[in-house]
Amino acid sequence: MSVASIAELRSRLSMGERLLGLDIGSKTIGLALSDITLTIATPMETIKRTKFKVDVERLREIVTDQKVGGFVLGWPVNMDGSEGPRCQSTMAFSRNLAEKIDLPQALWDERLSTSAVERTLIEADRSRARRKQLVDKMAAAYILQGALHAM
Repeated sequence: MSVASIAELRSRLSMGERLLGLDIGSKTIGLALSDITLTIATPMETIKRTKFKVDVERLREIVTDQKVGGFVLGWPVNMDGSEGPRCQSTMAFSRNLAEKIDLPQALWDERLSTSAVERTLIEADRSRARRKQLVDKMAAAYILQGALHAM
């Protein structure tokens, strides 16, 4: 399965299917889920990364339970638009995920998503510990919401 554009991803979804947004880090994967109208992204959970097999099994459960029809992966380009090592890591994750779960995927520029979420949490007077618990799944929602707006 190749990576699709946002428009292609939208056209591949069936009625009532949702999108799952992923903010892929080296230690965690933040998850966000769209509603069935593909209008609103909601932070869902953060997976603490262990083995890929375990991580993908959790994703498979969510895909089944939530009627997910595709993925939006945060694309961690550098501020100047260049692709660095994090992009290579994300692309490897994307390829491995496609081998295990046959659903369309799209990449969405995630520049500044974490800092925007951090700023929001600071303004909401969340403690450092609480921000750490929330930031990954909220960044996934930020990424997914951007993709939903583009649709």
